[in-house]
Amino acid sequence: QVQLVESGGGLVQAGGSLRLSCAASGLSFSNYIMGWFRQAPGKEREFVAATSWSGASAFYADSVKGRFTISRDNAKNTVLLQMNSLKPEDTAVYYCAAKRTLVALTTDVYDYWGQGTQVTVSS
Repeated sequence: QVQLVESGGGLVQAGGSLRLSCAASGLSFSNYIMGWFRQAPGKEREFVAATSWSGASAFYADSVKGRFTISRDNAKNTVLLQMNSLKPEDTAVYYCAAKRTLVALTTDVYDYWGQGTQVTVSS
């Protein structure tokens, strides 16, 4: 059974930082693209970032480019999202997701999803 478990969310002031972690089990981790998505209240889920199988390539939404960094550790089956210079508009539930291919990377057509972790940025 595949499980993706996010952690690291919380409440932070604007300009602050948080690091989200996603622990994966039940899948051959290095064979999966790992992505982060977020969903704010009343809005659709949106792509945030993704990393290739080895971690050599990273992809970001324009809204987070230069502020967020995605990384992965295939030995530990984890993917991280370092979020700096946070803004109130970053407030959302953040989801970790996994898929096999790079096709439709920024859409939510992923094979597996975590339960999400809440990030709240106060102004």
